[in-house]
Amino acid sequence: MVAKKKKNTVKYRLFLFIPICVTILAIVVVSVGNYWVQIAEKYQEKKQLEDEIVALKEKEEQLKVDVERLEDPDYVARYAREKYMYSKEGEIILRLPEDDE
Repeated sequence: MVAKKKKNTVKYRLFLFIPICVTILAIVVVSVGNYWVQIAEKYQEKKQLEDEIVALKEKEEQLKVDVERLEDPDYVARYAREKYMYSKEGEIILRLPEDDE
């Protein structure tokens, strides 16, 4: 009788222990999976931001060149004449049609 009671107790403990272990294992696997997904998203975001930094630095360099050009009065005068058809006194502007080759 005592041996049968021990067997039942062992079975009962196993019956409780196995589902608890499986549940804990499932929670750990899901948590680790979520962390891996977050890490992958962060790496992707980092790559995107690094590409954006490169593009912004290139734009900054171009803007620095433009600033240097705009400090030159001759360039500003030529730019105004070309873009806005601004002319010097006594100068006539003729606009020619552009070729669409």
